[in-house]
Amino acid sequence: MAISPEIEERIHQLEEKFRNSGQDMSSYLDGLLHDRYLTYWDYIHLDTLLSLQNPKTPFPDEMIFVTYHQITELYFKLIIHEQLQIKDNPQLSADFFAEKIERINRYFRVLINSFDVMIKGMERAQFLKYRMSLLPASGFQSAQFRMIEFYSTPLNHLVHPDVRDDVKEKQTVEDLYENIYWKRGATDLKTGEKTLTLRQFEKRYTPRFLRITRQVQNSTIYHKYLELSTEEQSNTLLVEALRNFDMNANVNWLLMHMGAAYRYLNDKNKVVDATGGTNWKSYLPPSFQRISFFPNLWTEAEKQTWGKSWVDELISK
Repeated sequence: MAISPEIEERIHQLEEKFRNSGQDMSSYLDGLLHDRYLTYWDYIHLDTLLSLQNPKTPFPDEMIFVTYHQITELYFKLIIHEQLQIKDNPQLSADFFAEKIERINRYFRVLINSFDVMIKGMERAQFLKYRMSLLPASGFQSAQFRMIEFYSTPLNHLVHPDVRDDVKEKQTVEDLYENIYWKRGATDLKTGEKTLTLRQFEKRYTPRFLRITRQVQNSTIYHKYLELSTEEQSNTLLVEALRNFDMNANVNWLLMHMGAAYRYLNDKNKVVDATGGTNWKSYLPPSFQRISFFPNLWTEAEKQTWGKSWVDELISK
């Protein structure tokens, strides 16, 4: 059977490819000859993936809880994947920038729009029982969400609002990191000391976090935006995408967690502690933390009302 011109051309291209890389093409063809056809389940490691959901209790709704958190972490991985493409691009354009940020917003929208699974998709009675088997683990310990923050903006934008006016950009990474806003949210409600949840988290991730923050000290998404020309900084699509990213990560995503916390942890007679002992009523409301990745893109009035109306309505109940 004669070889078609198209196949012959591809063989020549393969020969050139392997010759340029110092490889023997015939060896690769032998491998291709004996290789199995790829299947969907092998490609995505389906059996392994479906084996990773291991509830700690017999309550059926815990399967929902653990699976949704794993899905969330996979979307966080995709967000970081897009952030790194922006960070590592030496010839960044506004169009490329906007496209990647829009992808990030799309991932956040999926997470935000699906959070009803957590708010309405589990029985409160079940949750309040199986959660006690998860102590002291907490969603607070999501390292990937912290990495999203570090890749997005300088550390001085992430310090607690009580000290934000006092810190200077030239302070050491260690000083800024020690005053980061979320550490205040993981102090013991009674003693004011660091919770076990925070101590575990710091021990596991502090070296990695400090390494990342040093690596991106001048190349966060915020810095990359400022490096664009004045004309490209004014790109309407990019500015809108960055503002939406800021709102999605620092207001809308937190408000979804507020909704879940009020659904499961708030009671007319008392407030149930979060699993890690985090003071969620002080930590989750975005109007309390006023964290913004891109404060230069917001007016002073917008900053002052950061996520405020929704939170005021809830806290007044």
